[in-house]
Amino acid sequence: MKFEEGLKKLESIVKTLDEGKIPLDEALGLFTEGLTLSRELSKRLDEVEKKVEILMKKEDGSLEKEPFLREEP
Repeated sequence: MKFEEGLKKLESIVKTLDEGKIPLDEALGLFTEGLTLSRELSKRLDEVEKKVEILMKKEDGSLEKEPFLREEP
C-alpha cells in the first residue's frame, strides 16, 4: 500500500470513529486497525527521511551532497 493510500485509509477510519454510529466491537476493531496503520505510516515516513540525501551548504555557499547517516537506537 502506498503511503498516500494508507493515509486516506487512516482518515476514513478516524471519520468513521468520530461519527460514533458503529457498534462498540466494530469501533474497537477499527481503532486497533487505525493505531496499527498509524504506527506503520510513521515508521515508513521515518525510513524515507533516513534515505534522503542531505544537501549541506558549505562555507563558500556551494552545496555538497552528503548521505544521511543512520543513527542506531
